[in-house]
Amino acid sequence: MGCPDATELSVSIVGDRSIRIINRDYLGKDRPTNVISFSLQEGDFGGVSPHALGDVIISADTAAREAEDGGLEFFERLSFLLMHGILHLCGYDHERSGAAEAAKMEQKEQQLFRILKKEGLLSPTGL
Repeated sequence: MGCPDATELSVSIVGDRSIRIINRDYLGKDRPTNVISFSLQEGDFGGVSPHALGDVIISADTAAREAEDGGLEFFERLSFLLMHGILHLCGYDHERSGAAEAAKMEQKEQQLFRILKKEGLLSPTGL
């Protein structure tokens, strides 16, 4: 996937209220969102903890709504959002880059999602 050689990842599952505060305070967007990633490999202090890839924060409330709207199981949607957040930490981008980079990220998401589904890892009992 092109990820740094980090071996640690922090994952937090929160509600819409908490993710809205994080989104507002750190990204300047005063609304809830489904997932936010913060890299610990980039920026002024990127080398402080070389084993830590970063933080992925997922809103369970938003994930549940999206799962229902998309006809998915909640755990499938949660797993997809975790994978999406990790891809951001590995340098994939769909927001600030062009259409080609967004398509590259979407292609990688679909590839990984198919693998997870094939291996039976998209349900809590598959772990």
